[in-house]
Amino acid sequence: MLLALAIFINYVDRGNLATAAPVIKNELQLSATQLGILLSAFYWTYAVSQLGAGWLAERFSVYRVIALGFAVWSIATMLTGVVSGFAALLCLRLLLGVGESVAFPCSSKLLAEHVTMDRRGRANGAIAVGLALGPAFGTYVGGLILARFGWRPLFLSLGALSLVWLWPWLRGTSHRMPETHATARVGGPSFFDIIRRREALGAGLGHFCCNYVFYFVLSWLPLYLVQERGFTIARMAALGGGVYLMQGVGAWATGWVHDRANRRGITPNRMYKTTFVVSLLVSGAGLVGVVLAGPLVSAACLLVTGLSVGLGSSSLYASAQTLAGPSAAGRWVGFQNFVGNLAGVGGPAITGFLVDRSGHFYTAFALAIAMALIGVLSWSIIIPSIEPLDWARAPTGPLVAVPVET
Repeated sequence: MLLALAIFINYVDRGNLATAAPVIKNELQLSATQLGILLSAFYWTYAVSQLGAGWLAERFSVYRVIALGFAVWSIATMLTGVVSGFAALLCLRLLLGVGESVAFPCSSKLLAEHVTMDRRGRANGAIAVGLALGPAFGTYVGGLILARFGWRPLFLSLGALSLVWLWPWLRGTSHRMPETHATARVGGPSFFDIIRRREALGAGLGHFCCNYVFYFVLSWLPLYLVQERGFTIARMAALGGGVYLMQGVGAWATGWVHDRANRRGITPNRMYKTTFVVSLLVSGAGLVGVVLAGPLVSAACLLVTGLSVGLGSSSLYASAQTLAGPSAAGRWVGFQNFVGNLAGVGGPAITGFLVDRSGHFYTAFALAIAMALIGVLSWSIIIPSIEPLDWARAPTGPLVAVPVET
């Protein structure tokens, strides 16, 4: 429960700049390109720090690593509310990325070690629900705070509330703080061993494509609804919150279905690949409707897109935990999340450039839809099979097309 709450807070704090973007852009007189840089700057350090966070998760007490990262990102959120220039905002977004990088490598390490396969779907589903409800809360409640009090109180209040999470975490895990993991003492596959695996490369690319779609919605949905569709701040907050609530529903349902499928003997390969293909195809179709349809149908397509993104979000880390196993989950997720979050490094900035150049969002939507289709190929073809890897066996050979199990 505390891990799911941590991911919830993680996504509130990383997404509040997007919620406040329409106001900050006007008050600080930022161009769409500058705003895109600020939105992507978080991922510059977040992506690179995944490798270090994965190493820390295997080497030191994962409970202590999570606590330290949480404190860093909460303080960075609070300080954002007192700065007034582009350069200072940029530095704090970079610091926020460093702090938040511990979340998924550390949580995946804990789940891989302590949660059995037939319960892992719901455990990862709970974390994915936190991932979805964070932006929902941040967009809706943050939008209301923004409309009533302004953007500075938004960052100050949410950052201060985030620090409260540390009290139950430190109190509940203090007896485990000195521990190091058994896998760290006896050794496990190195980062080099992991990146030589075809499965790791396919999972990284697939994660990249899933994240590109998600981060496109997370970073640019508020500004798109206000600037392109003419929504008020309050209406934007309501629809944006609904999109993330639908994502949470999709994540919870997927985790529940996966555990039932596991108990019925359905292979992880069939289960996860089917989920990823359906999620990405429906997400791409939903984005087509968002940009081309009228207001009512466009809003419905946004909700469908949120639901379909949720279908895949709980599988990203569950499939990684399955492939890597307890001895490599921290490093594997560190690597996979590093590649996946390169989408956050370039995606928001590319979107800002395309919007400035074209004056609308059509080309940006087209690129996000293309990424969804590439993701289908990554999960269904590049990865031979999503099943536990034998780390004593030599890595698989060159990339060749392999039929998808059905």
